[in-house]
Amino acid sequence: MRRKLVAGNWKMHGSRADNGPLIEAILAAPNLETVDCVVCPPFVYLAELARALRGAAVKLGAQNVGAEAQGAYTGEVSAAMLKDVGCQYVIVGHSERRGLYGEDDVLVARKFAAAQSRGLLPILCVGELLAEREAGRTHELVGRQLEAVVALTGIGSFARAVVAYEPVWAIGTGRTASPQQAQDVHAFIRQRLAERDAKIAADLQILYGGSVKAGNARELFLQADVDGGLIGGASLKAEEFLSIVAAARG
Repeated sequence: MRRKLVAGNWKMHGSRADNGPLIEAILAAPNLETVDCVVCPPFVYLAELARALRGAAVKLGAQNVGAEAQGAYTGEVSAAMLKDVGCQYVIVGHSERRGLYGEDDVLVARKFAAAQSRGLLPILCVGELLAEREAGRTHELVGRQLEAVVALTGIGSFARAVVAYEPVWAIGTGRTASPQQAQDVHAFIRQRLAERDAKIAADLQILYGGSVKAGNARELFLQADVDGGLIGGASLKAEEFLSIVAAARG
């Protein structure tokens, strides 16, 4: 299975002045086509980066999507709009959307469905808080988040999706899940979905999204069920990100 790196999970960072050199440096890297790369900038930069990426090996994604198809939802951006500007992917259920904006499992599932209704590939984020991990509830929480999507869209929808495991306690805290901790949850995700459809589960790309850096990427990617990374801060630095690409190539 090819590795996938969702780079440019830039959150509310970046500028036109910064984005151009960053993308140019990434596109200039050799053998980039051997890894599936996706960049997910803020909404305001999507159209500009779509033009820069036209015909390139790197694909474009968004950081969020509205659950509704259209209507009086000021400030929301629909899946059709994202598709219209050139997006192929969209992140749904990011830990910050769940934690800061109160997006529950039902809403995340609706966003997942909205993305697929317009031909976008959703990158479904799942994960637990530190208190939940310490209470031994990681599998319970991650399983619940997966089941909400399966209940709404069916197991078949995961044939056109990506899953990213985000241990919330390891994002921006300086802590990182050990490779074995990451592997344990990734294996659980695959096994849980395999109970519904073994082939879909085997083919599913499951990414790790907890402070992936050049220094830990190779060891993480050596794990059997870690198929790539959802890269945060490291994707804002071309040299750091390209070191992660090199680790993903093996």
